[in-house]
Amino acid sequence: MSEALLLLVAATALVALIMAVVWGIAVHIGNASIVDIAWSWNFTPLALLYAALSAGWLPRRLLIAALFTLWSARLGAYLHARVMGHHPEEDGRYQRLRREWAPRANLRFFWFFQAQAALNVILSAPLLVAGLNPRSSFHPLETAATALWAFALLGESVADRQLDRFRQDPANRGRTCDLGLWRYSRHPNYFFEWLIWVAYFLFALASPGGLATVYCPLLMLYFLFRVTGIPMTEAQALKSRGEAYREYQRKTSAFVPWFKKA
Repeated sequence: MSEALLLLVAATALVALIMAVVWGIAVHIGNASIVDIAWSWNFTPLALLYAALSAGWLPRRLLIAALFTLWSARLGAYLHARVMGHHPEEDGRYQRLRREWAPRANLRFFWFFQAQAALNVILSAPLLVAGLNPRSSFHPLETAATALWAFALLGESVADRQLDRFRQDPANRGRTCDLGLWRYSRHPNYFFEWLIWVAYFLFALASPGGLATVYCPLLMLYFLFRVTGIPMTEAQALKSRGEAYREYQRKTSAFVPWFKKA
């Protein structure tokens, strides 16, 4: 069995076990929303696993592991504060699934959690590819990718912070955030999140087989535009804010920050 395949088997077993434990906790507290937190944090043990067991150049392994770990820790902490702090009740998406999957909701949620674990492994490909690269120096692409990652992480952090501050002001209840980065994009947090995945792909591109990881930013873009990102977020916003949000949609770029339409 090849080294890459062994690492994939170990990674799959690790996150599958983690998600099984998280599912047990979700059943106990009656809140499946914690799967989002676990999904984000799962990239940290994956990064540590690949860094420890891969046979590539150590500084590269440590750098790509650090990029994944710092991003994973920040996003997971943000989601934990939002899910368990501001909104301790189960997210509306999971409430709907619970109703649709009754009376076997808990069993179906188990397989849903395992599917999220599989997605963790699928999206960890840049970690695997870079970790196996034996070249004993950094490629300019890796340097550029690290710079892009830092820019994107800063942008995502700023966008999340601006939205949190807006929501915490009672005067803004029922209003649409149109300040800071949110003035130029309806979803600047999603945009910068996607840029982070572009950075991971660029980092892996400097290693043999790295081109194959192009599916990571493409898959993330698909999820953001077609699955759990923009469609669900905007459907909820239209439901709660109506015409005011439609006006925001007409004037503001959906994804890439840009000037408002007249």
